[in-house]
Amino acid sequence: MSVVKVSDLRIEFDGVTVVDGVSFAVAPGECLAIVGESGSGKTLTAQSLLGLVPDGATVSTAELTIDGVDARAFSETQWRGVRGSRIALISQDALVALDPLRRVGREVTEAIEVRERTSRAVLDDRAVALLADVAVPEPSLRARQYPHELSGGLRQRALIASGLAAGPALLVADEPTTALDATVQARILDLLRELKRSGLALLLVSHDLSVVASLADRIAVMQNGAIVEEADAATLLSSPQHPYTRALLAAVPGERTPAVPTGGVVLEATSLTKSYRGPSRSTRVAVDDVSLQLRAGTTLGIVGESGSGKSTLARLLMAVETADRGDVVLAGEPWSALREAARRGRRHRIQLIEQDPLSSFDPRLSVARILAEAIERTDTPTRERAARAVELLESVGLTAAHLGRRPHQLSGGQRQRVAIARALALRPDVLVCDEPVSALDVSVQAQVLALLDDLQRRTGLSMVFISHDLAVIRAMSDEIAVMRDGRVVESGPAADVLGAPQHPFTVELLASTGI
Repeated sequence: MSVVKVSDLRIEFDGVTVVDGVSFAVAPGECLAIVGESGSGKTLTAQSLLGLVPDGATVSTAELTIDGVDARAFSETQWRGVRGSRIALISQDALVALDPLRRVGREVTEAIEVRERTSRAVLDDRAVALLADVAVPEPSLRARQYPHELSGGLRQRALIASGLAAGPALLVADEPTTALDATVQARILDLLRELKRSGLALLLVSHDLSVVASLADRIAVMQNGAIVEEADAATLLSSPQHPYTRALLAAVPGERTPAVPTGGVVLEATSLTKSYRGPSRSTRVAVDDVSLQLRAGTTLGIVGESGSGKSTLARLLMAVETADRGDVVLAGEPWSALREAARRGRRHRIQLIEQDPLSSFDPRLSVARILAEAIERTDTPTRERAARAVELLESVGLTAAHLGRRPHQLSGGQRQRVAIARALALRPDVLVCDEPVSALDVSVQAQVLALLDDLQRRTGLSMVFISHDLAVIRAMSDEIAVMRDGRVVESGPAADVLGAPQHPFTVELLASTGI
């Protein structure tokens, strides 16, 4: 008997159909993957299995059974009895899903606490064991920390541990590995495979076809609210029938054609070291004696696990944080050693593109105003600023029609393009890109990567490209630096690092991604 079975599921908002006639079933020990881009309806479909569709939604279905029980008329009390114990949800946004005021260990065991009378000591031990099961390093320490003290990848692992806590029959995993680096992703996928072998049913929602290929027994492809193709995984991936499925497969990042350097070294870091105080006055070294060079017109890819120091290194390169030791030189002149007042006149030369542009935008401002604030910091004459805004949008594949929109009215890919346009407005020499495509669908990701590559080849732009995704690093980098525990363990030309890795960690990283 199927753990869950759905027939002719329809979800509407104000008369607009967003999920249209979706049907599927998931049996114990089986993984069904639902693949599609943002807005395809896959997350709403998954949420409907737990009675969690947003307010204002109208849901109808010919059949919705959980363990053979008709759930269409479930009350909220009945749904609470199902959530966590029979069906658990792992969502993509761990920072939102975890309570910022509770320690991680308490979050992990919440599903147990509401169902069992168990001592705090036993629950603490369970939390540590669950965190260890999902490859969280130093699980006893992490259990005592708050979510904001963990990296994005560690928060996601804690959320997975929370979902598994009460031993559900079906795990609904909505983009469960998006924030994870390749080696940890591989361990999480191994864990999910083991759970599947033990009889756990999995509904995997993802835009990452490499994740889907390694775990799913069957794949359903969604577009515009409907399933346009469904087949066993091997058949669908090797012989896709629908044009949309073929387009998704074609969007997987490929090999890079090396860029041609346009000059000498434009950014250089020497012996950068940065430590932070942790719990109980412990000290954590985030960046440990890191040196690197970026040549003009090329891309330096920095890859490593969550918590390896990549984002801290980005902030040190930008000089928005001060190193304990070491130095950064920009275009042959002192950079990190200067006071901020002395740097301010040169800040336009190095710009940051973050993973989540939405948090960096003022939600009250239109795209026109967001770009205007950047353009006003340049020497562009007032009468030419409006035309410059349109020029910038067109350079990133948008149009003047987007000028009047606010950030929440843009898709994830459009917001990232506006963030790139804003950075380009200042005519920088260097872009520091910190996980700029990790939250994007595979096809949108491919468009943004192609855009950055095209901009570099047309303008001679230099880039530091930080990612946990080795396939993305391969597609973008001329040189690669591999980080682990705050140190660069291997670096060199991309072809050498990927083709003949020397450090055991690099070998492990490559093996985990199949590159």
